[in-house]
Amino acid sequence: MNAATNGNVSFWYADIGGVPGYRSPLPGDVKADVCIVGAGYTGLWTAYYLRKADPTIRIAMVEKEFAGFGASGRNGGWLSGGFSWSRDKYLQTSSRDGVIAMERAMAATVTEVISVTEAERIDADIIRVDNLLVATNTAQLDRLKKTYADHRGWDVPAERITMLSAEDTAKRVAIRNVQGGFVTHGMARVQPAKLVRGLAAAVERMGVPIYEQTEVISIEKGKVTTNRGTVRAPIIIRATEGFTAGIPDHKRLWLPLNSAQIITEPLPAALWKEIGWEGHELLGDMAHAYCYAQRTREGRITMGGRGVPYRFGSNTDVRGQTQDATIAQLRSILTRLLPQTKKLRIDHAWCGVLGVPRDWCTTVGLDKDSGIGWAGGYVGLGVSSSNLSGRTLRDLILGHDTELTRLPWVNRSVRKWEPEPMRWLGVHSMYQLYRIADEREEAGLDRTSKLAAIADRLTGH
Repeated sequence: MNAATNGNVSFWYADIGGVPGYRSPLPGDVKADVCIVGAGYTGLWTAYYLRKADPTIRIAMVEKEFAGFGASGRNGGWLSGGFSWSRDKYLQTSSRDGVIAMERAMAATVTEVISVTEAERIDADIIRVDNLLVATNTAQLDRLKKTYADHRGWDVPAERITMLSAEDTAKRVAIRNVQGGFVTHGMARVQPAKLVRGLAAAVERMGVPIYEQTEVISIEKGKVTTNRGTVRAPIIIRATEGFTAGIPDHKRLWLPLNSAQIITEPLPAALWKEIGWEGHELLGDMAHAYCYAQRTREGRITMGGRGVPYRFGSNTDVRGQTQDATIAQLRSILTRLLPQTKKLRIDHAWCGVLGVPRDWCTTVGLDKDSGIGWAGGYVGLGVSSSNLSGRTLRDLILGHDTELTRLPWVNRSVRKWEPEPMRWLGVHSMYQLYRIADEREEAGLDRTSKLAAIADRLTGH
């Protein structure tokens, strides 16, 4: 079964009346104190906090499409404040206390984002919810228990996380063959496009111009060259996340990993009663290939996953259109976890890209010599992490030494991805191994498949 609509950026825009019209492009050569490349969450949060700190600072934002065209308007709506990167990798250049401080700063972004939406009167369907990760076989349950123990070992507060029995998990959401659940409290559900468009409007009200339809040709010290003119600024922030590989000389910096979603028709009340999900939890599972879902404002279900994980040469999709095979795969995940949904119509399918550094760990920074800063490589946690990026970049740009600028993700150096075809082979091999590992575990393997460990070593995941 295919989707009624495929692409057109995302369902989230259909939900608010369709893809927006364009703002005016760069009018020619301009000068600014700060030029921000990319008008998604990262760029907009940076502009917002900079302008709050100094209303006189001149900011110019340039965007190839429209504000929120990328992952900011296509994601799964998980305002999580989560931390799923490798703590051990951050330890290599930091301390245990530093990693714990970073994790707590990430968790605090949920309240910060909600506070800004309230102050700026941004209606983004935000409600505070739990995150529920479920296990549907013995191997997944073992990983779930290890995840809980790992969190406690890193001083994650006991009140933030809870292990659930199979029975208690099923009371929340009627997942097929559920073996147990892991709850993280203090998260939120959001309508992504509403958030990014509301944030863009708030930034404009503060006097920051957003130049759309403006493609960046090159970024160098003090100068951003576009197809519409040149922006000269002593500080330049690259806020392009999954689209970074499209900038000349940046193709191997961050890998654009595909992620796709489907959304159902609204569910009737009787079906919701059968499924439960009354807490509107953000829902994921412990499969190696992983999935992510939410119950929307209007009573639909979104289901997301990798699909075809990577396009050769770091290419990206065309306005969110995804493959029929990906739609079928996501529907299969949905009906495997929730067989009650097998007769539902799929109203929309779409995809986007997220940025993945070579060590799969996010970074933010500012090079003092060149004046070029960056943030991203969120590996799927950008809704919340981008907020912390914006506040951190504000402090770095203004030259303030703060708790944020001392966190271990600041100014980390990561090696580049391998040239093609090694990138393509590595990523596709990893996800093929994950798929086989998941199949073996679902068939009865009572421990984590060794193939998953091989997959992780293959790409440094």
